[in-house]
Amino acid sequence: MSSTIIWTVAVITVLGLLLALVLYLVAKKFKVEEDPRIDEVEKVMPGANCGGCGFAGCRAFAEAAVKAPNLDNNYCPVGGNDTMAKVAAILGYEVQAKAPMVAVVRCNGTCEARPKVNEYDGFASCYVKSLLYTGDTGCAFGCLGCGDCVSACQFGALSMNPETGLPMVDQEKCTACGACVKACPKQVIELRPMGPRGMRMFVSCINKDKGPVAKKACASACIGCGICAKTCTHDAITVEGNIAYIDPAKCKLCRECEAMCPTGAIHGVNFPKPLDKDAIKERIKVRQQKAKEAAEGNTPAVAEKKADANGVAAADVSASAKKIADATADTSATAKKIADATADTSATAKKIANATAEAKVKEDKKDE
Repeated sequence: MSSTIIWTVAVITVLGLLLALVLYLVAKKFKVEEDPRIDEVEKVMPGANCGGCGFAGCRAFAEAAVKAPNLDNNYCPVGGNDTMAKVAAILGYEVQAKAPMVAVVRCNGTCEARPKVNEYDGFASCYVKSLLYTGDTGCAFGCLGCGDCVSACQFGALSMNPETGLPMVDQEKCTACGACVKACPKQVIELRPMGPRGMRMFVSCINKDKGPVAKKACASACIGCGICAKTCTHDAITVEGNIAYIDPAKCKLCRECEAMCPTGAIHGVNFPKPLDKDAIKERIKVRQQKAKEAAEGNTPAVAEKKADANGVAAADVSASAKKIADATADTSATAKKIADATADTSATAKKIANATAEAKVKEDKKDE
């Protein structure tokens, strides 16, 4: 009995050693060489594995970064510029700092501004709700209010406001990973530059219906009137598809568009002073009046220039007239001299004729 157990243990041990040897040889034979820098890059990554960089996780990002010739197309939004500087140092690349981004909810349809027209009693998911119909309000483009974006955020940067029924973004926690953007079936959330000291301007509406239809569905909707685009002096606002859009690269944060928007669809965030609409409207009015006067040529400066030009022209005309008068006087004097010379010539010719006549008379007398 004991010998059987011993032989069994011995056979299993030898078999295990043989299999281990086979596995070792196979592993050596088919070993895949991996760049050691991948592990180094992965260590400096934040480890969120959120997919905000466009890859499945931090490991996949590290592999792509090591294989890439540069880091122009690779960026970790969670780690930001600090993490990318460490990655660049490991790989020996140069990386340009990017402006920090933040998620922005482009829907202004609060419960008050966008009343419900029906009651949804299904599964609480924006995705499921969007598959069934356009939503429980008159706006087919706005937030559905079920909080898929909140569930998708790994950093607790999003929460639902019970008063407005809209998601709120905590910019201190937001990493701009883009998970909420992907989770929103209506594409209400957009990643935009955070702006200097967190100040930024955006149109909080994506309703592409015509003005009256959008206004009927939501009192705070963008109606595509174009007042904001006409007001902006920096060409930062365009109106396409009945909706206005502010280009953050061109926007100078003057807030004139916000003051002029008739529905309040344009929002300014994190400005130190409250919006003084009356002062801004007065400033715009004065500027437009000056522009109108300049176009019509009625400004004092233009009038003064015209007067100066007219004075110069009058002086030139007077000088020309004087020159013509002088020339005319010279011509008259010359004509008088010619007339006098002609009279002298006529008198001389008359004298010669008289002398000739007298000589002829004397000759005739001699002949007689």
